[in-house]
Amino acid sequence: MKKALVQLHVAVFLAGFTAILGKLIGLNEGLLVWYRLLITVVSLGLILFFRKQLQRISIKDTLTIASVGVIVAIHWVTFYGSIKYATVSVALVCFSASGFFTAFFDPLISKRKINLSEVLLGLLAIVGIYIIFDFHPQYKVGIIFGILSSVGSSLFPIFNKKLLLRFSPATLTFYELSGGFLALSLLVPFYLMKFPASYLLPTVLDWVWLFVLAWVCTVFCFDLQLNALKKISAFTANLTYNLEPVYGIILGFIFFKENKLFNGHFYIGVGLILLAVILQMWRLWYLNRRIVAA
Repeated sequence: MKKALVQLHVAVFLAGFTAILGKLIGLNEGLLVWYRLLITVVSLGLILFFRKQLQRISIKDTLTIASVGVIVAIHWVTFYGSIKYATVSVALVCFSASGFFTAFFDPLISKRKINLSEVLLGLLAIVGIYIIFDFHPQYKVGIIFGILSSVGSSLFPIFNKKLLLRFSPATLTFYELSGGFLALSLLVPFYLMKFPASYLLPTVLDWVWLFVLAWVCTVFCFDLQLNALKKISAFTANLTYNLEPVYGIILGFIFFKENKLFNGHFYIGVGLILLAVILQMWRLWYLNRRIVAA
């Protein structure tokens, strides 16, 4: 159990570190994600092939899974766009709004009643983002990208819940990312017309960070999550992943001294968002405890 918890926290830390890599890689966000997907899909495909873990699925199922991968790709592009047009900290703060959107999208898609507690906690996070937006207008484009990213972040786990009942996580991830890669290959030329890139081919240093992003923060991180889930519950994993924005913001402060860019209103906004996350973690822990007791 202890080893599994360590693996999970390392995976969450690596997920937060992807934001730092997004800042270090000089590529346009659309190209950054395209190269990340290329390296990840090829690497993961080879791993699954040699391990004989790749599940063959029907064309209909492939298209369904690939469509979720398109959402993942758009989520990544807007997330890195938020980093590049604002800061790592602002992008991760906006990422925290995913709980607000999940509170609405999950009931609509899963056909259940809207949970008022989830909506209120989500609104608390939105208020925090609004405070940051209002007092840091120079990050307007980055914040818009960040909000769009949080919408994508809230959608694909909802669709994945149903798909995981039928397919293994490894197979699901491979087909999703493959679908995202193919879709982005078609969309990137149009995206670059609206958001031009200063250069198209990665520099030597870009390649280094791209391989770290693809191999360490995607493939290795994915493997850590799977191994951890063999020993701990999905509930514990979901609670732990709430720490991803916290780790990322701290890393942004350490690597890029972003704490010097903000005034007190930023910390008020972050405080409200962290309060929402803590209350949500406590609420889920309390509900889970009652279920176990019953």
